[in-house]
Amino acid sequence: MSQPAADLVFTNGPILTTDPARTRATTLAVTDGRITAVGHDEVKDLIGTCTEVVDLHGRLLLPGFQDAHIHAVMGGIELGECDLTGTTDPDEYARRIRTYADAHPDREWITGGGWSMESFEGGIPTRQFLDTLVPDRPVYLLNRDHHGAWVNTRALDIAGITAATPDPQDGRIERDPAGAPVGMLQEGAVALAGAHLPPKTAADRLAGLLRAQELLHGLGITAWQDALLCGADGYPDPSDAYLTAARDRTLTASVTGALWWRRSVGEEQIPDLLHNRQRLTHGNLRCSTVKIMQDGVAENHTAAMTAPYLDGCGCATSNSGLSFVDPEALKQYVTALDAADFQVHFHALGDRAVREALDAVAAARAANGYRDTRPHLAHLQVVHPEDIHRFRQLGATANIQALWAAHEPQMDELTIPFLGPERSAWQYPFGDLLRAGTTLAAGSDWPVSSPDPLAGIHVAVNRTLPGAAGKPFLPEQALDLTAALTAYTAGSAYVNHLDDAGSLHSGNRADLVVLDRDPFSVPPEAIAETRVHLTYIDGQRVHTAPAA
Repeated sequence: MSQPAADLVFTNGPILTTDPARTRATTLAVTDGRITAVGHDEVKDLIGTCTEVVDLHGRLLLPGFQDAHIHAVMGGIELGECDLTGTTDPDEYARRIRTYADAHPDREWITGGGWSMESFEGGIPTRQFLDTLVPDRPVYLLNRDHHGAWVNTRALDIAGITAATPDPQDGRIERDPAGAPVGMLQEGAVALAGAHLPPKTAADRLAGLLRAQELLHGLGITAWQDALLCGADGYPDPSDAYLTAARDRTLTASVTGALWWRRSVGEEQIPDLLHNRQRLTHGNLRCSTVKIMQDGVAENHTAAMTAPYLDGCGCATSNSGLSFVDPEALKQYVTALDAADFQVHFHALGDRAVREALDAVAAARAANGYRDTRPHLAHLQVVHPEDIHRFRQLGATANIQALWAAHEPQMDELTIPFLGPERSAWQYPFGDLLRAGTTLAAGSDWPVSSPDPLAGIHVAVNRTLPGAAGKPFLPEQALDLTAALTAYTAGSAYVNHLDDAGSLHSGNRADLVVLDRDPFSVPPEAIAETRVHLTYIDGQRVHTAPAA
């Protein structure tokens, strides 16, 4: 019996399958939302009178991109607030802040973010700068990495932050020589002011999710893992928005929600996590992951390192960063979560945090055996060479944010001088991890940085930012284009437990992206010029570029 006609056929490829058994094809057929054939001219036999035929005209078809570490609702909300992204000019910050405040006279707080630490001496902006712009209302602006908040004097007063306020265990209040707060809050100190923000409404969160989803589909993203649900201090909990959208089927993406591990609580929170896993799993939404934030970031010297940071003169300080969870307790917690069939998603940026996370995975493997929980470590800015091989040994996935692996002022001025030459050479070791047999997944950490997978792929291949001239950053750690694309598709699908997506073969979901060209046919330095023309989920088109 002949096979029935397909609903949808893509032809005149190329097609990148990310399937090792067949890396390239030219024609693909879809029926009832599933891929029914992948090959060449023989697949055209499935074209019938009602089949929609998409002529690729040499454009690349590949699996839908998946983001393995993103804050989609947060990003969507921030799109509607005071947006400081896309510039490092303090004068431009001032213009945007003043314009936003004038346009929103009824807003109790001026909120938003996206500013860069490189814009200010030592990475520290001041309350006085904001006081001249908005003296009568509190201002709260997260920096682009969301590990710090810039606030004005009114916000400090409302939060009761004075020279006498002690630093929280997991953060720091930046101060002047007399001890007075200067207007910059780091890590856990962000919550001291964030706790006083007007709460976001359910409608705000849902609107943020749908705004984000439209943007992400336009970038070819069909699934993601949201790295912050249920309980992170100072940040809105987006879980109700996801559940509402999953129930009314406006959530077209497949989403894995990472439930937040509260650092002030121990194992006694696991029953709540189990409850939320069940409560927040519906349709396209699954909340089978727990996010543990083990350290901070290198720029403010809170990323946990195996040796002290250097000072401005190149001498060792007494600061090696912060481990937010006691390493011995971390082993216990991860073992218990693994036994409960939770995936653990670590924020591990410094080499000590990476080692502590891997030690915790090792403890879980020793206690529970090798379970299909697929733990992954995100960010991995500094990885000690002795720990590279442990990822494959332990079955831990390296979740890379490739866009950060490039020379830029935040790297060159606020990071490298304080790490020193040896540790600086251990940054973002994508090539070493891949050569050691590690599974690579990829994400953006949006709104910390751009959610565009093609921009991240460009940096993964070139180790330079799009359009930037100059020396590549540790070029020996570059990935080839196939490896980079695979990390953003099959690798992230693996982390997201979406085993019927991420590669193109018969039976898999028809989550697909059509680019405007074949990036394999252009020079590597032009990869970032590639754009998404069409995005499909389960064979249904969810994005069409205006020129497509």
